[in-house]
This record gives sequence, C-alpha cells and structure tokens, in this order.
Amino acid sequence: MKTLIDISSWKRREHFAFFSGLHEPFHGIVADIPCTQARQFCRDNQISFFLFYLHRCLAAINQIPELRYRVQQDQVVLYQQIHANATIGRADHSFGFCPIDYQPAFGAFCEQAELSMARVKSSEGLCFTQECQRDDVIHFSAMPWIAFNGITHARHHDGKDSAPKVSVGKCVEKNGELVFPVAVFAHHGLADAYHIHQFFDAFTEQLRQHP
Repeated sequence: MKTLIDISSWKRREHFAFFSGLHEPFHGIVADIPCTQARQFCRDNQISFFLFYLHRCLAAINQIPELRYRVQQDQVVLYQQIHANATIGRADHSFGFCPIDYQPAFGAFCEQAELSMARVKSSEGLCFTQECQRDDVIHFSAMPWIAFNGITHARHHDGKDSAPKVSVGKCVEKNGELVFPVAVFAHHGLADAYHIHQFFDAFTEQLRQHP
C-alpha cells in the first residue's frame, strides 16, 4: 500500500528537485553498530544471526518515513511497509537475488525467509525475477568477511532507482564490544544524513530487543 505525495506542498520539494537533477543523487554513510547482545542471543538460542539482524534492520527501516519514499516516474510515493531484496550466497561463492517479505513476528518472518533463501541456494545465476524489481524494498547485502569502512554500488544512473541500499559487514571487537559496519546508500532527494542517523539509532535499539 502506498500514498502519493503532493510534491507542490511537500517540504522536501526543493531538495527533491535539486538532487534529482544530479547525475548521482545518492549519498552513502557507514557507521559501526553494536551487536554484542544480538550475536550472543542468536548463539545461545541457535538462531540465524543473518535473519535476526535482517529482521531488525527492516523493523528499523519501517520506522523512518524518509526511507520509505520511492520515486515512480516523476512522482514520489510513501510505502506503508518496506521489504527486502537480499543477496544470498551459495556454497560455490556465487549469489542470487532473494525477495524476502517483512513480517513483524520474527518466527513467521524466518519461516518464509528460509523458504525463499533455499530456492535461491538450489538455483543458479542471479535469479533476477520480476519480483526483484519491486520498489517497496531495500536492497540488502551481507559481507561477513569484511569489516569495511566504505562501499560503492553498481547501479543505473537513469533516475529510476530510488530504493536504499543497506549493507552489513564483519563483526569485530572494538573497545571491548562487538560491532559491525552498516552502510546506507540513499537518494538525497528523499532522505538526508539526519534520517540515516535515525535509522542507525533505531537499528541499534532493535538489535537489543529479543523475540
């Protein structure tokens, strides 16, 4: 479900017009997010850490309206709920795209996510289906081998792309606490650094909450 934004009275109308006119309207920010409690909880309860933090990431994204805006042709819409199009790795180190719907209940989320992931893992190629081209998603990737401090993305610069890209890296210990790098790459006409800060805070809080 989505709501059409009246750009003529929208407080971001000048921001949207300015940044949409650039060759690269996206901006990216990377921050370390604490994950000690979340990692230990998953180990203690034999829960997939990946699915846990993906679920918590989506819960946080859905709290931030600016990260639920999408550009459709020359219009802006606000989606009521955002899901994930994730990259899922295979045993041969290739990967495929995997749509995963957000559900507030963690158990239900895991059940349908595991089915979707199993289909990708047993397939070949990118699995780039029509469902992967939905707008009501974030593009999500996990790189548990790299504690990165910067990232870029391959994408079309045609003005049609407006879905945020969220990447999570390797857990490392800093000052006695486990953290992992989280990168957010978002359309600057729709969301500013302040809104990404709000997401980082919401994600941090979500990781402290256990199902």
